[in-house]
Amino acid sequence: MFDTKISIVVREDLATWQKLNVVAFLTSGVVGATAGLIGEPYEDAVGNFYNPLMIQPIIVLSADRETLKTIYGRAMERRVRLSLYIEDMFATGHDAANRATVKLYAPDAMNVVGLALREDKRIVDKITKGARMHA
Repeated sequence: MFDTKISIVVREDLATWQKLNVVAFLTSGVVGATAGLIGEPYEDAVGNFYNPLMIQPIIVLSADRETLKTIYGRAMERRVRLSLYIEDMFATGHDAANRATVKLYAPDAMNVVGLALREDKRIVDKITKGARMHA
């Protein structure tokens, strides 16, 4: 149904609250970067309206630290646009601080705890090879 695939990869050793936080932030990055990913509002049987959701499924994967580093490297090599979350961002409290934190690091020095990408299905599968479905 879709030519593209959205995958989020989170580091498996994070606390549950951290994983959920990372997935939420990375999802917003994909949505913000891609026009048309949000559908129409939902309506129930009695006329209550609810916010629209994404039109495309998201696959959430997990990986250990080294595999995630490899996945990040593959995405960077292919120049795939991605959403990124690094470990230091857990200590910040807002977007400007998050951006400032990322700016402190060169790509090879970032402690990536999660990333998200939306690209052609085959490319996403090649980049995320080694990650597994999050349980």
